[in-house]
Amino acid sequence: MAINGKKLVMKVLRHEEVERPPWVPYAGIHAGITKGYNAIEVLQDPDKLLESLLEVNRLYNPDGQTVMFDLQLEAEILGCDLAWVENNLPSVISHPLSGTDEIPTHIPGKDEGRLPMVWEVMRNFRKEVGDTTALYGLFCGPFTLASHLRGTKIFMNMVKKPDYLHALLEYTTKIAFAMVDYYIEEGMDVIVPVDPLMSQISPKHFAIYFLEPYTKLFNYIREKGAYSSLFVCGNAIHNIDIMCQCGPDAIAVDENVSMVKAKKITDSYNVVLGGNIPLTTVMLFGNQQDNMKYTIDLMDEIEAAGLSITKNLIIAPGCDMPYDTPPQNAVAVSQAVHERESIREVVKNHSSSTFNDIDIDLPDYKNLKKPLMEAFLLDPIACAACTYMLAAAEAAMKEMGDQVDFAEYRYNNTDDIARMQQLEIACLPSIYINGELKYPSIIPSTEELVEELKKLI
Repeated sequence: MAINGKKLVMKVLRHEEVERPPWVPYAGIHAGITKGYNAIEVLQDPDKLLESLLEVNRLYNPDGQTVMFDLQLEAEILGCDLAWVENNLPSVISHPLSGTDEIPTHIPGKDEGRLPMVWEVMRNFRKEVGDTTALYGLFCGPFTLASHLRGTKIFMNMVKKPDYLHALLEYTTKIAFAMVDYYIEEGMDVIVPVDPLMSQISPKHFAIYFLEPYTKLFNYIREKGAYSSLFVCGNAIHNIDIMCQCGPDAIAVDENVSMVKAKKITDSYNVVLGGNIPLTTVMLFGNQQDNMKYTIDLMDEIEAAGLSITKNLIIAPGCDMPYDTPPQNAVAVSQAVHERESIREVVKNHSSSTFNDIDIDLPDYKNLKKPLMEAFLLDPIACAACTYMLAAAEAAMKEMGDQVDFAEYRYNNTDDIARMQQLEIACLPSIYINGELKYPSIIPSTEELVEELKKLI
């Protein structure tokens, strides 16, 4: 008898033992490729989005599924300009509060921007699969939304304008509460603030700015009868403990975080952990066997550490799957979760693909003619943390001019992946100067970065 996926997800979020971990593919813009639609079409056309979501549901056999994965919905309503591309998420290219210390008061209504399209799709999708698939409603978390409005200044504000930042975050948290209400009204089962920039701050700053607001937010979701998950990106391992203290039902992490290390922490708080199939090296550039083997190995690694895969665990991609991810790779992950032992036999002699055969010319860091700053990023379009890390580096370069050399590398490019593997880059995004790690998943202010570079002139 087939397991009802929705019931399975609900049991896990109630922290019960289950037959196997649920599978939740984060197929946002990627859903479009299953029906031949580009990212712009699925983010703007309700019929094409619904058709794509239904195809994902049919192909990938998910236990839970996201309806819309676009962290720019609220920012667009609030006056941020977006740059649209056909194979990626739109990116924020203007920040209404970058030149003013005003605090807005407008809370987006259900009838603004592209939100009516989202409600239409949610209603129709829920009618089709809501009894068998747990539906996830994702919205932009308070910190990331504040950064969309403020720009890179927000990191210096933590130090120099804490009162302003508190006020700005109070405003964006009010928007978060409104989005919770909207999603619950539309029947979403799991309500998910997605706050990629949480990995870029210290536990101290998390405690100061976010512990109380997020605790209230998760308590509110629980009181409304829904489940919650806090979605972060980047190397957030240093904040997993305090994130758990906020009281979410689940936490979702990407490939920068060790699932074993994270699950030891989340288990101690009885919080579900979700993750974390690598987006590019495995899902985008790997083959079916790579995806099967990685998924099997991930579950085996967790069990080998004495941790359970049948309690407080959800298998998922590290974040929204790249648009061009071959659908057969997501099917392969699904098969590995649903048929673990038989798939183990299929891949028992398989060696995963690597990028070691790509020739890369590495800099001679000991004999540089002038300082070299390198930004190692996941994807500065789809990854908000990468967007602001790159923006900080580019702003510093404008001030430093030709006194400093600069290069950026992206983890969605095979040559750049090979470079990062050869250099053993462990944290993304990060900034290296003269081959030394200076900012590991911590976004510096422009002023701080300029000072660091000037020391080497």
